Amino acid sequence: HYKAAFTERRQEGPPEEPLYPGIRDVIEALAGQDDIALAIATGKSRPGVDRLLQREGWQSAFSSIQTADQHPSKPHPSMIFHALQDVGAAAEETVMIGDTSFDMEMARSANVAALGVTWGYHPVSALRRAGAHHISHATECLVDDVGRVLDERRQSVA
Repeated sequence: HYKAAFTERRQEGPPEEPLYPGIRDVIEALAGQDDIALAIATGKSRPGVDRLLQREGWQSAFSSIQTADQHPSKPHPSMIFHALQDVGAAAEETVMIGDTSFDMEMARSANVAALGVTWGYHPVSALRRAGAHHISHATECLVDDVGRVLDERRQSVA
């Protein structure tokens, strides 16, 4: 029933998929930094991600796109491992930003920093239980929070 309803809804026109407030600024700020490569690791399908990237004009903002079409479901770390390989990054230089406990578990399994955000699907308590290294409470803080988490990781490795 879900597939039939989804197909019928798609025929009515593209669904409204608004961005979280402030996310455009975050993506543009992070994508504009020479020492940061952005990647996507999502349970969404590749066609859905491609539609979003086209709509937002972000086709060149992400160096790697890993979707559920190509990988086991989260929290399996396959998506992160492939993204690391694509961009040539080390795990200790990487932050997974996510809004679910599955994202945090995937990050921990891949040995990358887990940065939970409070404006998504799972509550803070679930993100913490799943191993979030840090919790970001507002999109306005996210760019600084990424830098803080990366600095903490670098110091712990040194």
